[in-house]
Amino acid sequence: MQFPDALANDDVSLDIHRGEIFALVGENGAGKSTLMNILYGMCTPTGGEVIVKGKRVQRFSPADAIAAGIGMVHQHFMLVPSFTVAQNIVLNDEPRRHGLFYDFRAANATVERLVAEYGLRVNAEDKVQDISVGLQQRVEILKTLHRGADVLILDEPTAVLTPQETDELFDVIRRIVREKQMTVIIITHKLYEVMAISDRVGVMRAGKLVGVCETKDVNERILASMMVGKEVLLDALERIDDHDATPAIEVRDLHVADNRGLPAVRGLSLKVERGEILGIAGIEGNGQSELIEAITGMRPVDSGKVFIQGQDVTGKNPRQIRAAGLAHVPEDRLSTGVSAQASITENLLVGKEKDARFSIGKFHMKKQAVHAYAQEVFDRFDIRAASVDKAVGSLSGGNMQKVVVAREFSFDTPVLIISQPTRGVDIGAMDFIHKQIMDKRNQSCAILLVSADLDELYRLSDRMVTVYEGQITGEFIPSQIEKTELSYYMTGGRKEDANEKR
Repeated sequence: MQFPDALANDDVSLDIHRGEIFALVGENGAGKSTLMNILYGMCTPTGGEVIVKGKRVQRFSPADAIAAGIGMVHQHFMLVPSFTVAQNIVLNDEPRRHGLFYDFRAANATVERLVAEYGLRVNAEDKVQDISVGLQQRVEILKTLHRGADVLILDEPTAVLTPQETDELFDVIRRIVREKQMTVIIITHKLYEVMAISDRVGVMRAGKLVGVCETKDVNERILASMMVGKEVLLDALERIDDHDATPAIEVRDLHVADNRGLPAVRGLSLKVERGEILGIAGIEGNGQSELIEAITGMRPVDSGKVFIQGQDVTGKNPRQIRAAGLAHVPEDRLSTGVSAQASITENLLVGKEKDARFSIGKFHMKKQAVHAYAQEVFDRFDIRAASVDKAVGSLSGGNMQKVVVAREFSFDTPVLIISQPTRGVDIGAMDFIHKQIMDKRNQSCAILLVSADLDELYRLSDRMVTVYEGQITGEFIPSQIEKTELSYYMTGGRKEDANEKR
């Protein structure tokens, strides 16, 4: 597949079998999503051919792919936020009463039938804008299954899921493959999940398919080496234990509501000191998002206080809170992290447009200085794209994430709020981002880290707190608690209760 400025797929030949779970792995920009976008009809190949169920594909469009039984759930969901779950699932196939009126009851019944058949629990009447990202993914999968797909492509399906949700999804995948002889193709970066779920795995690097293996014949280290062309080891991070005990982030008895007006954060208090990383562990939907949005000024505070660098920022807007010394990597890069239509340069410059080094009189941009700065950050954070002029929306999810991390880390603020820093990022980029986070910590930055990846929290955090239903259920030193025990507190167990049982 040749694009004007890049060869995304270079002479790739691949067979995928009926009734198997096939994993496709590779670094960001390796060509995985492009290859699957061709299969789903979103791209027309510039060479070669595609054969589905013994028939050569003549026309490439999602409608033709759906008609052939191919469905794809993209990394960034394609749902209508103001519609209900049922309305999204039956979109373009709406049931009608008397051939005229939308039949809400029949739509809801369709969803209930799909939930019973596939085990992906959702509430048909919930609005999509009010449900968690993990539930939105279920809606996307059910929508695809409702259209009759028997080949299901999942692009980074666990990037938005907690470990418990991942286990539930994998159980569903195994069951539908076994009982319905469906084919499931998973595009992923998480090699331990490849080992857990797939029958075979294909590895891509720089647009080429470098190998297809039986999963039972390889391990994570072999796959990582195939992905990057050399051995990859996640070395221990250098941790300088010389932090200032002064709190740089302080939250006192915070109460915050969710989009429906229901309590999401309930009397939560925490402190993050300079030169430490406090990790927040919890199943998605337990107030983590609302907490971060309240601290960063993106959501109103019902009661309580937020302090940044000793300054009361409660109720201030995001610009004012940034001015107090905070940078923020948001959890949803597409909706709040980047402008997809804008170039990499424009996204990297957000928040710095009026700096004297980039503008004259805060109105006229110094194009050379702007380009030089963007190129320097682009190179330092190893963003994979043809140039800094490319639209961010054309990048892979992992490279989009690098743009957000690069911009926010470049502010050199004393406080960092980071949500899901390596969601959808390959192992090499993940190690790079982790080292950047640790460098910030070692430079006395106070970091509040939210991640659904427990391995990430354990690797980076100096302290961890668990949250459940908007409240802290325990505080821990990572080296002193096992993940299985931590899950007890993530699901509502409290430290004081556990201590009493002992």
